[in-house]
Amino acid sequence: MSDDPEPAVNISGGTTGGGTPAEFDPATAETRAERVVDRLGELYWQKSYGGRDAFTCLVRTILSQNTSDKASQPAHDALISKYDGDEVDLAESLAAAEQSALAETISSAGLYNQKSEILVETADWVRQEFGSATAFDEFVKDEDPKTVRETLLDVRGVGPKTADCVLLFAGGRGGVFPVDTHVHRIYRRMGIAEPDADHEGVRAVLKRDVPAAKCGFGHTATIQFGREYCSARKPACLDDPEACPLADLCERVGVYPATDEVVDPAATIE
Repeated sequence: MSDDPEPAVNISGGTTGGGTPAEFDPATAETRAERVVDRLGELYWQKSYGGRDAFTCLVRTILSQNTSDKASQPAHDALISKYDGDEVDLAESLAAAEQSALAETISSAGLYNQKSEILVETADWVRQEFGSATAFDEFVKDEDPKTVRETLLDVRGVGPKTADCVLLFAGGRGGVFPVDTHVHRIYRRMGIAEPDADHEGVRAVLKRDVPAAKCGFGHTATIQFGREYCSARKPACLDDPEACPLADLCERVGVYPATDEVVDPAATIE
């Protein structure tokens, strides 16, 4: 395993990364998806997640929607600086926030008018349904994961990836493998999920084929792998099929080195 425990970038809800060390034996892998995750664990890190404040995690994930960590992290930091504090309930604070002021605060995140509206609505929902951010945190960490997920998915602006990130990084739930754009692209490109699988389809395959204890670091390590090797437009294998450390596990669906072409895996279906 790499000596680098985790990149300093925000791929797990904060610049410090978070999480606790986990161990696994790659020799025990039973599926190709598990072998991929094991290999990623050797390349990057082995971590288990959980323990973050649930509402703060929800806010952070909403801010990250449709934008990069580089853009959304400053927005998150500015929001926390202005609306949170030692004696402040963040849900109450955001529920009472003036939307235009909140939008200006999070403007670096993109779609800031829409996101500020959703954040105020979500904070008000937490306040009305649970009473406080603390009570919401207890709900996320103690309630049945299926109930938590279904409850979150009923909230406007909260999709499957957002709900799963809260379950993983706040709840520390095993078997949660959030599917963002990197995860969706990579496991279809590898041929592990069907080329036309939607995000929920990829999630179902990973939940079935990756042991629960490996899903958390599988998610974060896949993101890092997508950034370093398996980008959307120019994956490492396009120039050199052997340049990718997972080449022997990948079917390279939609990648055509002979023509220097990369297409969405779904486009390969006739």
